[in-house]
Amino acid sequence: MFLSFSRRLRPVFLLLLLVPYHRARAQAAPNPGENIAFLVTFGAQADKSWGDDDFTQTFFFLIPQENRQPVYIRVFDPDCGGRHDEPKGGWNTTTEFSLYGGAGTHSAPDARATTPRGQYRAGTLLKQVKFGSEKTYDNQWYTFGPLNPLEGELVPDFAGRVFKMVVQGKSGDDGNLYRYFLSTSPTENIPVEGGNAFTYEYAFRLSATPGRKTHLYPFVNDRVVSIKQSNFDVDGDVGLKIFSVSKNGHPAVVSGNNVWASSTHPITDKEHGLSLDLQLTTLSKAPNDLVFYVTDQYDVALPFFAIPLGGPPRYRYEVDVKIRK
Repeated sequence: MFLSFSRRLRPVFLLLLLVPYHRARAQAAPNPGENIAFLVTFGAQADKSWGDDDFTQTFFFLIPQENRQPVYIRVFDPDCGGRHDEPKGGWNTTTEFSLYGGAGTHSAPDARATTPRGQYRAGTLLKQVKFGSEKTYDNQWYTFGPLNPLEGELVPDFAGRVFKMVVQGKSGDDGNLYRYFLSTSPTENIPVEGGNAFTYEYAFRLSATPGRKTHLYPFVNDRVVSIKQSNFDVDGDVGLKIFSVSKNGHPAVVSGNNVWASSTHPITDKEHGLSLDLQLTTLSKAPNDLVFYVTDQYDVALPFFAIPLGGPPRYRYEVDVKIRK
């Protein structure tokens, strides 16, 4: 199964080389270009209608194969209680951050699934930390590392090694809002040249500013015939359109409160080996937490890269001119 998956991702390495340098160095996850302030994971006793379908989120961090220098995965505001998090009464939530490397980290099929089941934690556990509502890391950074890149799982089609962070709400019902930075420093956010971050299911806090646009960048490999975008608890107050080299704002379906919704969209040959832009436009001032994933015609999840492969897509308008004789 992984061999088939690998063949579908052959263009990835070449596209990593095509990403403009200034974007390739911006290794915040979420990336500023996505316009997402925070990822979100709720405690295990939370009501799903608050915007988290399974209280677990997995992110992968890609280190270029030639890099042998130590790297660090920094987490901003990992506690759940304070300036950025979402309370549901008194603070009572514990969140567990688990870092994995080695065989199975990414290659295990369950690791790339959109639900936490089976062997989704495959790999070697390198470090596990639980955070409650203590103030030590409120609005502060916590650093995992130093990490030897050789501890990550080698993924030849990404031309690099991959680490995995699984975040799970273990108890409580509050929303933990946080974000990452892949760095060469334990105390500063200094990008790892050529690095990237990606996920197969995105749970995040949407901007509460009407008119604000958020961008999600799923990568379309060369075997994708159609995609199915699925979203949870969008509450119906968001506009969703798909942009690409051949789609200029195709409308897509959004979900209501505490339900899933999806829509299927054909993929053209011109879109192969590039990222799509799922563009969400905020229509309400209310805070909104939601979940997104995209699958192909085989129901295989596609990765959302923080730095879109091939760069943010731009529609290429073509005029069909016929000359009459």
